[in-house]
Amino acid sequence: MRIRIVDAFTDRPFTGNPAGVLLLDAFPDDERLQQVALEVNHAETAFAHPLPEGGPADWALRWFTPAAEVNMCGHATLATAHVLYSTGAHEGPVRFATRSGVLNATLSEDGSITLDFPTATLTPVELPDGVAEALGTEPLAVFDTGPNVGDLLVEVADERTVHALRPDIRSLGAFSERGIIATARAEDPTRGYDFVSRCFFPNVGIDEDPVTGSAHTTLAPYWSERLGRTELTGLQASPRSGRVHTELRGERTLLSGRAVTVIEGDLLA
Repeated sequence: MRIRIVDAFTDRPFTGNPAGVLLLDAFPDDERLQQVALEVNHAETAFAHPLPEGGPADWALRWFTPAAEVNMCGHATLATAHVLYSTGAHEGPVRFATRSGVLNATLSEDGSITLDFPTATLTPVELPDGVAEALGTEPLAVFDTGPNVGDLLVEVADERTVHALRPDIRSLGAFSERGIIATARAEDPTRGYDFVSRCFFPNVGIDEDPVTGSAHTTLAPYWSERLGRTELTGLQASPRSGRVHTELRGERTLLSGRAVTVIEGDLLA
């Protein structure tokens, strides 16, 4: 197996969100996929193989964290598209068959890649007991993000609060399927972003995800409604950091960014 490590949602190595990418002839058994993802030990490892021509999708795609398979992953999809384009394995728009339906990726002339993902459904919910204590701050609003994303989205007081969060990671796992997305409006939009976020996913083995594409399918509709614009830029304020450009198109959300391959080698085991 040829394996690559790609930093996604960034144009510089050692920033953004790293993902493992393996292009295969077919998927091995699930135990093998999970073992490889655990060995890679990044937030997600993507496995893809080509599909017969003439069907609804070009490549089958699955995503595994070190602990579990997930329904949707933006940064590993971006990383996979980057590998397909940079190696010449695919030309033109690529259609991925996934657990979340067919997801499209398109390479732009400027080198960025745009993903077409389903917009998450946001349902207001009462603040569960213990969330404020686990997060370390009192949320202003709380939303369920639906089955594809599987998080609680919480708005907090301001950008400084997002940066300062030091949550009790283990306790956060009790409140949703995957974890918590914390967000706030940008303090100074002239810095080139409209909102900030951080993502904590203890239930899939990720204490803090560096840059999360799937989370932006919830953040895009949330902030588009409040800011009155369909095109926005989000800063994910993790230690590695990264920016995601979003465009809300009703039931679909476009996520755009760049990626950089930083490691390439062979899996020998």
